[in-house]
Amino acid sequence: MAAFTTTPLYGGAMTVDLPSAFADTSQIREVPDHQEVYLDTNGYSNIVIEILEYVDKSSDEEALQYHFADLVDGTGDETTVLKQEKCVFKNLGDKLALGLTFIQTPAPAPPGRKTPEFVYIHLLLLRLKEQGTDIMVTVNIPHYKGEYEEAKKGDETALMKDSLAIREKVLETLKVVEWGLFDG
Repeated sequence: MAAFTTTPLYGGAMTVDLPSAFADTSQIREVPDHQEVYLDTNGYSNIVIEILEYVDKSSDEEALQYHFADLVDGTGDETTVLKQEKCVFKNLGDKLALGLTFIQTPAPAPPGRKTPEFVYIHLLLLRLKEQGTDIMVTVNIPHYKGEYEEAKKGDETALMKDSLAIREKVLETLKVVEWGLFDG
């Protein structure tokens, strides 16, 4: 796996270590204020960090399903959930986080339009009830036919394995530097 660089988010109010080959998308196109988007300069992978309104549901798992549905509903893609689990953001103490790993398979694209065979996605949801905030991180790993090494049956592609290292690094390094970021 490539090297990681400590990356300031939201004007430095948060930081996280991201792959050094990932670049800030806001340098080339407009990104909504509540999002930070980083693209792999050597491929198609991307990481999206979003500050969302806290979803008040009867359980954190239900909140995860709400955000997940918001992400995938209406895309027309086939979605296969591989794993859901509790996880820990190491720099944020006892803050509850949930992880969901899934595959989205897009409908066939119109001729001449490049579409991935599938996208392997890690979704991490950090619940900050006191701040009225949910932070959602998605690591999106598109797989384009002929542009990745296919895995042996039952194994993961190299891109999938790399994405797991990214997911783990985000869990290990995401920090809130200025909690005032969530005030209003």
